[in-house]
Amino acid sequence: MSKAQPTFPQLMKQIRACTICEQALPHGVRPIVQASPSARILIAGQAPGRKVHESGIPFDDPSGDQLRRWMGISREQFYDDSLIAIAPMGFCYPGKGSSGDLPPRPECAPAWRGALLAQLTKIELTLVIGRYAQAWHLGKKAGSVTEVVSAWQDYWPAQLPLPHPSPRNRFWMKRNPWFEQQVVPALQGRVGGILKAQ
Repeated sequence: MSKAQPTFPQLMKQIRACTICEQALPHGVRPIVQASPSARILIAGQAPGRKVHESGIPFDDPSGDQLRRWMGISREQFYDDSLIAIAPMGFCYPGKGSSGDLPPRPECAPAWRGALLAQLTKIELTLVIGRYAQAWHLGKKAGSVTEVVSAWQDYWPAQLPLPHPSPRNRFWMKRNPWFEQQVVPALQGRVGGILKAQ
């Protein structure tokens, strides 16, 4: 006999109480996720940064400001969980490494991602940010973020691979002007169309 699947509120409660990575997290456990079964857009990122860990609000940092600009939406829209789900590959801040934040903890996605995504049945667009999320969602085990993002039309309109919106990526933006010229307008049009239909 198969085990009964948790309801959405039960699942979110379990995620927010998760401690499976506790021993490996230098700043402690604080799973950060935003979701509702009615959400139409999923933002699949890497893992929360230090500022987000402290505030408990996803993308509550300059990366979030940039992402909202790319999407063409307000903070109010962005944080409306009935419209937008935010589920990084690792729900907790992994700590600092030698060159930026450490990767998402590998235990997180296998433990929770399948169950969570199975309940987000109304998603029309998934924004897939960074190498770890792209490997999971797009099946791209090899290739750089630039290669994957430059092939964005292969995944459109259901998914859109994105570079990380961190200000530290400004040099990537300068080297790849096509992103702002082609991808951002397409993204804003798609997001606007989805939200207008609500």
